[in-house]
Amino acid sequence: MTLPIIPSGVPIRVVGDVHGDSAAFAYAAATDRFVVQLGDLTDHGPDNAGTLRIMFDLIDHGRGLFILGNHDLKLARALTGQSARIDAVVRATMGQLDDALRARVVTEVARAPYWLHHGRTLFLHGGFHTAMLEAHSPEHGLERPSGPLSRALYGEPTGRMQPDGFPERSLRWVDRIPRGWTVYCGHDRRSTDGRPYRRRGMAGGSAVFVDTGAGKGGHLSWIDLPA
Repeated sequence: MTLPIIPSGVPIRVVGDVHGDSAAFAYAAATDRFVVQLGDLTDHGPDNAGTLRIMFDLIDHGRGLFILGNHDLKLARALTGQSARIDAVVRATMGQLDDALRARVVTEVARAPYWLHHGRTLFLHGGFHTAMLEAHSPEHGLERPSGPLSRALYGEPTGRMQPDGFPERSLRWVDRIPRGWTVYCGHDRRSTDGRPYRRRGMAGGSAVFVDTGAGKGGHLSWIDLPA
């Protein structure tokens, strides 16, 4: 199964976690730029089916792709009867999908990359690992991730839980990004002012966190990059 690629020489729009906010995603997708969505298309928001249709239309017209997010993988595994934590949020998403959309979800999630290189820019969902610098994202089907794949999907958990009930995640991985490299990611809502959060690491590289809470009471953010 061939993984998607970013066409060369095109301007890019990097879109953060959508989480079912189809109205905001439609606005972000109304561009002549190539759309790179950083994963977690579904769950929490009001219109997961609409969000998926927008993404698949971008794919069909060669205008965009999405990076694999943990919610995307969980949904596809649940739809195929594989082991997955199916909570009320996931059940609500599944209830919005007709048979054709369910089949398309499984196909597209199975070929979505864990990370993508674009020059000295790296697009991923959760967190960086140095192994990503030398290797392209492997074909994965819908297998459970481990090693660098798990880092790409979930970031770097500390093993502790936060007061809100979600796992605490460290940003130590930002310090390992080499000078001259920029990592665009979602997954963690780190912003305190509603804008993407930028963090420079000790090795000289940078991470840009684009998740600003779409579908969870916040809004959708994106960043335009030149060709």
